[in-house]
Amino acid sequence: MKQLLDLDTFAKTFADKGYNESFQTEAAYGDKLKDSINRFLEACKNGTNKPLYADRISLGTYLEWNGEDKPRTYCYMRVRHEDGKFDVQSMDVERKDRYGNSMKKLELTNLTTKEIPTAKEVLAQVRDTPKQQIAPRKRGFRM
Repeated sequence: MKQLLDLDTFAKTFADKGYNESFQTEAAYGDKLKDSINRFLEACKNGTNKPLYADRISLGTYLEWNGEDKPRTYCYMRVRHEDGKFDVQSMDVERKDRYGNSMKKLELTNLTTKEIPTAKEVLAQVRDTPKQQIAPRKRGFRM
C-alpha cells in the first residue's frame, strides 16, 4: 500500500532527489514546492481557486532551462492529495527543442514519492547523446 507523506516530508524528499527548482501547482502559484502547494491550498480554502480533481493535484517544474533558444526539459507530476498528505502517482518528462517540438518523452506510472528517480537520472534518460560522432568530410579540389 502506498504511504501518504505530510507536506514537509514530501518537500524534503523532492529536495533530496534534486528537484530544487520552482514548481507550479495546478499551472499557477510558481514558487518552491512547499510554498507553491501551500499557496494553492490556501486559495482553495478561501474559495478563489479549486482543484480540477478532488483527490489529486498537478505539479510542474523545469528540470533544465538554458534560455529560449536552447532545448528544455519539463516535468509534470500527478500527486495524490488526502487530508494534507501527499504521494506522487505518475510523472511525465518531456524534452523539447527551442521551437517547442518534442524531442523525447518519458512516462513513469505507478510511482510513490520514495520511488521517483533523481533529477539527474531523469535528465540522463531524456537527453539525446550522440553515440557516434561523424568525422567532418575533407573539402578540397578534385581533378
